Amino acid sequence: MIVYEFKVKGKDKQYRAIDEAIRTSQFIQNKCLRYWMDNKNVGRYDLNKYCAVLAAEFPNASELNSMARQSAAERAWSAIARFYDNCKKKVKGKKGFPKFKKHCRSVEYKTTGFKLSTNRKAITFSDKKGIGTLKLKGTYDLNFYDIKQIKRVRLVRRADGYYAQFAIDVEIKVETQPTLQVVGIDLGLKYFIADSKGNVEPSPQFYRSSQKQLNRANRKKSKKFSPAKKKAKVRQSSNYHKARNRYARKHLRVSRQRKEYCKRVAYSVIQSNDLVAYEDLSVKNMVKNRHLAKSISDAGWSTFRSMVRIFWA
Repeated sequence: MIVYEFKVKGKDKQYRAIDEAIRTSQFIQNKCLRYWMDNKNVGRYDLNKYCAVLAAEFPNASELNSMARQSAAERAWSAIARFYDNCKKKVKGKKGFPKFKKHCRSVEYKTTGFKLSTNRKAITFSDKKGIGTLKLKGTYDLNFYDIKQIKRVRLVRRADGYYAQFAIDVEIKVETQPTLQVVGIDLGLKYFIADSKGNVEPSPQFYRSSQKQLNRANRKKSKKFSPAKKKAKVRQSSNYHKARNRYARKHLRVSRQRKEYCKRVAYSVIQSNDLVAYEDLSVKNMVKNRHLAKSISDAGWSTFRSMVRIFWA
């Protein structure tokens, strides 16, 4: 399974329709979670059936594609299943009891509810949300794959716009020659990684290098915030939301830089060695140290380890 991502271009009316579809998906997910809490012995298929009940009861739910409703129910069930697994494994501390979502940023369609254009450069959503036809901007070419291979399409809202992700069912085999090399990796803060052969990869510290710009953008955002409007439950000014979006885009740029760097280093390590050993760090617990939390988060240990597992598979 591979995922291709495109930036989508449309009109403001279409973007508002995407936001409405995301809110509806969040609504269904939270309703399914409440249904599980209020009833005993509720399983995955019970939540899928409950989507039809929600569609009959709420007009906004009926406007969303049936497969998208089931996808929202599957998200709720994935959180429930993870909670069950943690309880069975007797994980120490909190078991991750499912929580209601407040800020969802995506809606997922499965095999229906969308149609690609002939040249695969545009996608049309056919449900009653009114999203319509969106142009796809990207370097990937979907013409290499059959429509039946596209198992899911996800619309994602980010600070710099809206994106469409295509999950394609395809097997990719990369033929490599054995290197007969074994390496042990140590993750650090002063350096990114140091291996058992004496090689050291420097830590770029993307957040530290952009911290002045981030703090300046955060101050500008705070100056436009009105506590009186929050107390009166009135929407903040347009200037505040613009400053908030600029601040979010800067954070998004830092996270993308970190992810690309971790991806490049992980791919290089996997290609150069037949066996890679690294320490099993509990990053979630380590960031509780208030003196080192910022440096640990900036290092991107979890991202690097996840990339190593992905490339190894």
